[in-house]
Amino acid sequence: MVTSCNQPKGGPPLTYGTRWHFAVSRLLRGKRPAVEQCCRDGNDAYQWDTREDCEVRQILDRIADKWSLLVISLLDEKIFRFGELMREINGVSTRMLTVTLRNLERDGLVVRRMYPEIPLRVEYRLSNLGRTLLGTTQALVHWTERHQSEIARARKSFDANQTKQGSSG
Repeated sequence: MVTSCNQPKGGPPLTYGTRWHFAVSRLLRGKRPAVEQCCRDGNDAYQWDTREDCEVRQILDRIADKWSLLVISLLDEKIFRFGELMREINGVSTRMLTVTLRNLERDGLVVRRMYPEIPLRVEYRLSNLGRTLLGTTQALVHWTERHQSEIARARKSFDANQTKQGSSG
């Protein structure tokens, strides 16, 4: 079940698909601006809804996937051709890189430029909108670097506890 972003303040949590959710949704429809309906106060997890009219979750899914983050980070450095990106990103398939670039272009984060030459030359660069993500992605990378040993310890501890529970149960 997906939590809805139309939860009234102080009320019980609304879960997408419940009778209460649909009743409240009907009451709210048309009585509040679309942005408020989608993202209650613009600052909470209820905005990460999977409905078509609430795109925050879709955008987060796009920019936070591992291939998109790598492409965005690489395009910060310079303009790349497709083959160069393939060589730089270890483990990405041709299809996944194509899909990732197409989706980033569709979202306005990457600009694709084709040159009418033989052989065809295509270059990719970050758009101005894509550049606004750089601080956020760099902060995420720095956070990961700072906390990777803590996360590794937590994983090791968790795995050890799971093994103990599995062998005793």
